[in-house]
Amino acid sequence: MDHKEVAARTLKALGGEDNIIALAHCATRLRMVLQDSDKVDTAALDNDPDLKGTFEAGGMFQVIVGPGDVNIVFREMTSLISKDVAVSTDRLKDIAAESGNWFSRAVKVLADIFVPLIPILLGGGLLMALNNVLTAEGLFGDQSVIQMFPAWEGFAGLVNLLASAPFAFLPILVGFTATKRFGGNEFLGAGMAMAMVMPDLVSGYNV
Repeated sequence: MDHKEVAARTLKALGGEDNIIALAHCATRLRMVLQDSDKVDTAALDNDPDLKGTFEAGGMFQVIVGPGDVNIVFREMTSLISKDVAVSTDRLKDIAAESGNWFSRAVKVLADIFVPLIPILLGGGLLMALNNVLTAEGLFGDQSVIQMFPAWEGFAGLVNLLASAPFAFLPILVGFTATKRFGGNEFLGAGMAMAMVMPDLVSGYNV
């Protein structure tokens, strides 16, 4: 592969340097955010013998180059562009999200806040299911497992505690991740959320 020639052909097919907002690469693909994807000559890219195809996803246009070649083509392409467009893949994702419509930006914000919480919420849900197996009547007979085996009652109580904790203190988790997403001090965000679950607050169920 003549990497410099491939870079020049790719840049031309992408609509020139003025059509590129930001550029990055992963192990096999060139990733970029474009001004106008309609200016891209996808047929030229798809029929290029040195390229493996193209696709668009997540606000990014991607050109498949292949392992071992993509980093060289990336370097050659950035040398052909007069402005500084090279960014990291994480920064490219942020730029793609910022350049999208209001709905995609809103979804990105919610994902940044709640996706990090999936493991602990999933773990709490699985423990809740285990607690239901231990305490539900009629599952393995007329009595529940802990009624048939009272020695397991303490274990079931511990499982229930661990299952309920992530949901009972969910405002603290959301406060931490939301403040991190918006660039604040995560511990101050968690502290404000802690005030929302303080037992000294009047319970809404009692009002």
